[in-house]
Amino acid sequence: MSTSTPITYGGWQSERSGFMGRLSGVGFALVAAGCVLLLTPLNLGSWIAAFVCVPIALLLFVLAFGRVLGLSADEWIVLAVRHQFAVATNRNTFMSGAFAPRSERTGQQPMDLPGVLARLRFLEAPDGLGGTLGISHDPVARTYTAVARITFPGLALVDTDRQTARVAAWAGFLRAYCTEDSPIVRIAVHQRCLPDDGAALRSWTDRHLAPDAPQAAVTALTELMEGAGPAATTRETYLSITLSAGKARLAINGAGGGQVGAAAVLVRELHAMHAALSSASLQVVEWLAPRALAQTVRTAYDPEAQLMLATRNAEAQSADWHGLEAGVDPQLAGPARTETDWGTYRHDGAWTVSYQVRTWPQADVYATFLQPLLRPRQNARRSLSIVYEPIGPRRARQDLAREKAKRESARKLRAKTGQDESEDERREALIARAQDAARASGQGVVRLTAVLAVTVTDLGELETACAELQADAAASGLELRRMWGAQDVGFAAAALPLGQGLPERRVGF
Repeated sequence: MSTSTPITYGGWQSERSGFMGRLSGVGFALVAAGCVLLLTPLNLGSWIAAFVCVPIALLLFVLAFGRVLGLSADEWIVLAVRHQFAVATNRNTFMSGAFAPRSERTGQQPMDLPGVLARLRFLEAPDGLGGTLGISHDPVARTYTAVARITFPGLALVDTDRQTARVAAWAGFLRAYCTEDSPIVRIAVHQRCLPDDGAALRSWTDRHLAPDAPQAAVTALTELMEGAGPAATTRETYLSITLSAGKARLAINGAGGGQVGAAAVLVRELHAMHAALSSASLQVVEWLAPRALAQTVRTAYDPEAQLMLATRNAEAQSADWHGLEAGVDPQLAGPARTETDWGTYRHDGAWTVSYQVRTWPQADVYATFLQPLLRPRQNARRSLSIVYEPIGPRRARQDLAREKAKRESARKLRAKTGQDESEDERREALIARAQDAARASGQGVVRLTAVLAVTVTDLGELETACAELQADAAASGLELRRMWGAQDVGFAAAALPLGQGLPERRVGF
């Protein structure tokens, strides 16, 4: 038995992506306009101009510096106006194109996904092992994403030494892609926690129960399933790997170019990472084929389809099955109908609320600190997506130097004006220096975000499920923010294992 002291982890830093300091571009324009209005009465020497300009200037300052539920006032107004415009033009609703025109070349209907996912295409490529691989292609971002279903032994029931080794192996896996020439630009871990009433298990048992089974054994098995079924929970874990066609341009050209070359390079990268995944105790069950990838999307939009598809997939494994093959046709992956409200997202027969993790734990935590987030719940299904973006050494050096310079400048300015330095500011400066020292010693730097979603099939349970999720997040030391006005985008990032998230960073001055 290990007697080692458990290792704690911390040091997360929030990005400072304002146009000028912490001000966005709109906020900076509001402040500039407010300053001009304050100077106008002085230049004119008019009290009447002061009565007009000063209130307007104060309003502009409030819009620039005010906060509404974690957002600046100007950002809140932009979101509200955009949402109301979408509602007025009926762009917040989506209906699947059952009568969409078929392609003249293939004779098939195009994929029908809503919102930011409408541009995605599911491609099919050989996986190098005799099977097929499903690839999510984004022609706008020029990325190719493969998704694996994985299993892992967990951290809660192992000793400290094994916990430390597994976390270190995962860190080593991420660090391997923090290079200048790595074509992998995004790595995402997605986990779902699904309520399970045991219907699929009972269906499978009924089909495989021997006719001459002892009655006592049948009775005991029935009672066991009736008692355990309502408390059962299904967990699904996926790993998404995204390749950038721009960064892998030379390799893609060498592999034949186009989508075929990109798929070949991606498959080559997937094979190369198997050893690193195994060292992190991650077991790849399968790299999802197109129909399996489409099923993960379909069951997220329509939770009621989970049972039907699980039953059909189990039957498809039998030798005498002559029906549809396992999974879902990629053309049918999308929802029948969706509607985006200000704080919720309705899709088929379910409602989802998405949250972004805005603040990671301020204190050091153990490796198991995220466990409360996926605690089994019978009234809702939960999804968690953690998205990593590896950063090359040159850009990491620039970003960390910029962060240090910002903090040092702010500290010197406060010292000149006689203001006391808060403990939060002192701690952030220490973390920034520690991160730069770790980078200089060879450690990797990644951008990181986490998005959560809670889904219910009964609208009356939604707010209760949201309250439970926020309570569990607080127990993990996380601060969540509801993605007001962008619930459809949040759903795509949190509930689907397609590697969505992490927009381009806006670099400030």
